[in-house]
Amino acid sequence: MKPKAASGTLVLNAQQLTQKVHRIAYEIYENNFSEKSIVLAGIDGQGYVLAKLIMKQVESISPIRVQLVCVSLDKLSPVQSTVTLDAAVSSIKKKTIILVDDVLNTGRTLAYALKPFLEVEIKKIEVAVLVNRSHTLFPIVPTYSGYQLATTLTDHVEVKLGKEAAVYLR
Repeated sequence: MKPKAASGTLVLNAQQLTQKVHRIAYEIYENNFSEKSIVLAGIDGQGYVLAKLIMKQVESISPIRVQLVCVSLDKLSPVQSTVTLDAAVSSIKKKTIILVDDVLNTGRTLAYALKPFLEVEIKKIEVAVLVNRSHTLFPIVPTYSGYQLATTLTDHVEVKLGKEAAVYLR
């Protein structure tokens, strides 16, 4: 059993989290080696921070140019909220889009975050998540998954990125 922390049971420490980000970056490069550029679209919050970390790694290991885009939506009521991008739609046209979030639980947030990308012609859409809980209610399956975690529906996965990076289960 992993040690208990104030935030819950430690699932991934900073070093392990960094290794997962590196592996995701290599997999993205392997699957998109022929692309000149790709778009990493991070869901506002931890998904965007994760996308930035992945972008740094992809750029350090490959010649691929990475455009970072922030996808904003109200996670608690995505049906009523407008999904916005912090980039011009024309800048993502005919490109490979990799939608990034920290945790895939039901797939709801990722499903609604796809909306702006469905309104423009793109090459392909892939999904990258740090932790996949596999409780999907929506047909979202990650192309890139850092860690597969078996949980109950009442468990909460907390991802901390930055100076004290770690993943906890509460």
